[in-house]
Amino acid sequence: MTKPLIFELGSPGRTAAGLPEPDVPVTKPEELLPFGMRRERQAELPEVSEVDLVRHYTRLSSLNYGVDTGFYPLGSCTMKYNPKVNEAAASLPGFTGLHPYQPEELSQGALKLMYRLERYLGEIAGMDRFTLQPAAGAHGELTGLLIIRAYHVQNGETQRNKVLVPDSAHGTNPATAAMCGYETVQVKSNSRGGVDLDDLWRLAGADTAAIMLTNPNTLGIFDENIKQITDIVHEAGGLAYCDGANTNAIMGKVRPGDMGFDVVHLNLHKTFATPHGGGGPGSGPVGVKDFLTPFLPRPLVECRVDEEAGKTYYLDHRGGQSIGRVKAFYGNFGVMVKAYAYIRMLGAAGLTEASEHAVLNANYLKEKLRETYVLPYDRTCMHEFVLSPLKSGERKVRTLDLAKRLMDYGYHPPTIYFPLIVEEALMIEPTETESKETLDGFAAALRQIAREALEQPETVTGAPHRTPVKRLDEVTAARKPVLRYQRQS
Repeated sequence: MTKPLIFELGSPGRTAAGLPEPDVPVTKPEELLPFGMRRERQAELPEVSEVDLVRHYTRLSSLNYGVDTGFYPLGSCTMKYNPKVNEAAASLPGFTGLHPYQPEELSQGALKLMYRLERYLGEIAGMDRFTLQPAAGAHGELTGLLIIRAYHVQNGETQRNKVLVPDSAHGTNPATAAMCGYETVQVKSNSRGGVDLDDLWRLAGADTAAIMLTNPNTLGIFDENIKQITDIVHEAGGLAYCDGANTNAIMGKVRPGDMGFDVVHLNLHKTFATPHGGGGPGSGPVGVKDFLTPFLPRPLVECRVDEEAGKTYYLDHRGGQSIGRVKAFYGNFGVMVKAYAYIRMLGAAGLTEASEHAVLNANYLKEKLRETYVLPYDRTCMHEFVLSPLKSGERKVRTLDLAKRLMDYGYHPPTIYFPLIVEEALMIEPTETESKETLDGFAAALRQIAREALEQPETVTGAPHRTPVKRLDEVTAARKPVLRYQRQS
């Protein structure tokens, strides 16, 4: 006899829906499905009422943590609040009802938006042209390096097979360089957290294809020698690539193009307030200086002016030196709409103010914590900063423990153990959208955890204590993940 199925909810015979009797002839199951595709036994599904079903999924949804429910200080990721007006704009039927294969004459609104967005991004970043195709930041990196490689090949300089990457770089930078067939060469940081110029002089040469640099960098520090850095690489015949992941600190203040960068990618899904996290969708447009425009992916959106018809927008597929399409159709359009709405809503002055508030919040929080934690690079930061372990002689508590304990206080943990050049790193980015009260509460929680670590370390090392799932065996979870529900027998 088959054992009854046991689920957390439900009872045999209970149902969440009632269907009317069919008013058409009932077809026998064997006439619908071939024998080999039929079940040998009934599907193992819970039998629940509608109210139980609704409560179950509503409860699960309440367990999700997001920027709409709490503070999300994830360093290097810019998890800021997303204005709902941007979501409303992207939900307009005129946008959601479009199909990528619609004729250009029926897609003028979308093409106009893309055309304008490209120009706005060019002004913000100091670049001449942008492609909107890349689907995320790392995808933008790949696109940018492929453009750089195509440029060197066109010039007959195929010996340029190395990409310089600072030791504080995002992990995607060396990975992207390797994907493009380049050898990654690490550049040391100096005592102030910037690129060591002597080491850069030593490494830059005839085999240098490019340098990949984030400014401000992952330590939250603006490199005061940025123009010297790009000049050194240019003198060696290489190009300068800006990882624009940290643009939230510099919008309206300084432009990558003015720092000497030839290529930049921007993350619309974080800097320009479209949803970030959960796997997408993203958008990582790539901007270039004029001499690299021929290598951009095609098509590009162009504008034609006619005395009678006025302005019309179209897709230009021409470009014999193009690296080719990097995304199906023209990129993640919904994300573009949200970013466009964000830029239009704030304007130049608003974008500048957002950067100012991001930097102010980060420095305020840094000062609140400087007496409790170690600041490996004690200088004015930009949008984020990095702390090191507790000021304690014996290290019984690690950064991982601090992060777990923060969850008991209702906060999402910051990024930990990155950048790699800081031991036991705790990387915090408060963003511009958080209030002073939120920052004060977060700082108070971190100071309290520091006291707990000294007085009762077992409370911290055993955390979290108040979450639905307690501390996991992370090695087993990584090697033997449980990816589906398993009923009790």
